[in-house]
Amino acid sequence: MAAGDYFRPDGAKKTHGEALSGMDFGGRYLFGARRGDVWGALNDTDILRAVIPGCEYIAWTGPHTLDLSIRVHLGLVRPVFAGDLTLSNVRPAESYTLAGRGRGGVLGLAQGAADITLADAEGGTLLVFAAAGKADGGVMRLGRALIGRSAQRVIDGFFESIGREMGAGVTALSPPEPSADFDQTFKN
Repeated sequence: MAAGDYFRPDGAKKTHGEALSGMDFGGRYLFGARRGDVWGALNDTDILRAVIPGCEYIAWTGPHTLDLSIRVHLGLVRPVFAGDLTLSNVRPAESYTLAGRGRGGVLGLAQGAADITLADAEGGTLLVFAAAGKADGGVMRLGRALIGRSAQRVIDGFFESIGREMGAGVTALSPPEPSADFDQTFKN
């Protein structure tokens, strides 16, 4: 998987034309741990604070909502984004959709949504991650390519760091071949 690759919710790589609307990211990761343990780590604010680069604050504010503050490194610019995350479509130890919005002062607003799916796999747990994001204001002026490269690097590092915190190995897997059935609703 290379920075700048784009993925469908089913983990298949998108075509260039499909990837042009917004910023899309994703990947597949094999954790050397049980699915329940991976689920627990993904929902543990102490682990999240330790592994989210620049995370200054994260806390549950409700059963499916979190507030957070993150200092983001975008080249020479290092804005602090304050935001919120909402989990929906929650199927414990199987999947959820994570939606978030972050405000970065004069740099504007960044928002996105991600589908995260866990499945038992030989050697541990397969995590499939597919996300789409949008930005406006100064963030967008920094350029889609810079943001895309930075975001994919952060995502890969995030999942590797989760594994380290759990004491489990994590292997980034190559994406599957594109499939014909693409869920158009995820693009919005």
